[in-house]
Amino acid sequence: MSVRIDISGLRPERIAVVPSPLAELGMALHALAEPGHHPGLQGWVTGVTAGLDPHLADRMCEADFLWRTTFSDLFLPCAGVPGGPSLPGATLAEDLDLLDKLTDEQFVDAALEFTCALAYGTEGPHALSDPEVQRRAVDLAASRGPQQTRFTERLLVDPPGVRAWLRQFLEDCDEAFFAETWSRLRHPLAAEARHKTDLLRHKGLAEALGSVSSALSLDEAARIITVDKLTEGSTVTAGGGLLLVPTSLGRPHLMVLHRYRWQPVLHYPVSSPELATPPSVEQLTLRMSALSHPVRMRICRHLARSAYTTGELAQVHGMTAPEISRHLGVLKKAGLITTRRRGRYVLHQLDVGVVARLGSDFLEGLLR
Repeated sequence: MSVRIDISGLRPERIAVVPSPLAELGMALHALAEPGHHPGLQGWVTGVTAGLDPHLADRMCEADFLWRTTFSDLFLPCAGVPGGPSLPGATLAEDLDLLDKLTDEQFVDAALEFTCALAYGTEGPHALSDPEVQRRAVDLAASRGPQQTRFTERLLVDPPGVRAWLRQFLEDCDEAFFAETWSRLRHPLAAEARHKTDLLRHKGLAEALGSVSSALSLDEAARIITVDKLTEGSTVTAGGGLLLVPTSLGRPHLMVLHRYRWQPVLHYPVSSPELATPPSVEQLTLRMSALSHPVRMRICRHLARSAYTTGELAQVHGMTAPEISRHLGVLKKAGLITTRRRGRYVLHQLDVGVVARLGSDFLEGLLR
């Protein structure tokens, strides 16, 4: 599974790497709502939560589905501004001005993404003009709870009122905690953007994408960017641009904005040298499949304690050497065991580090 971006005809000067204060505020709200996704931010989350005004904390719950379970495209309005793609604002106020430039149809469709009532990557009817879409959106919101239902009904009846409420809420978040956070993050993010821009200019797009994430790859012949994610989707630049937006608060999330007729955006976490490169979805699938077999689980129990030869494992498990070899082959292909030679014997041992990371790696693959 993957998201594909067709960049046929994309000119190099239409690729930009720019931080977005509004996108970073969106990730801040997500981290506050789902701290389990971001263990490295526990201290920041605790500090912000402890200092929040109770009234603002309550307001955070009114529409947290815009940033808790899905990262709404409303936090990257530069990609959808009518008249052609724009760049993010240098300040939160400038980004919010871009949000104001979205049409009511764009705003409502993006805000209703959490209901999955509308087509995302293809053209479809707008919620403000199609009664059937409206009914389906309300029904799906109802299955999420009364809070989502109230928001959806209000959004469909009074888009300007919801837009004004959201802008005021985001401005209040900026005053309460985000302005101080952004003052610390904006300079490192600007440096990251300059570094990636230099890579683009001197080494090319493939090199720049590779430095962004191992989940990104470029087929230069087909002019296709593939994003390794547990979802399916596609979009085209269609003569427009491609935007890369770095985030300090977003790890492990690699977001791909591929909404129909919006500029494609890769919203990526700034790399951290102390973190291992996450495995691909294919590698995760191989590892989970390899460990799901009861015989291989028992083999791994032995190999976690010591190194064994194929013959020793065959004797312990009452199986033939070829049968054991087939299971070892599956484990080795998945990168779960290591082998070394001692004289005429080949010893196999479980890579405990890989298995220990598998839980967090699997979560990162799901959240990517």
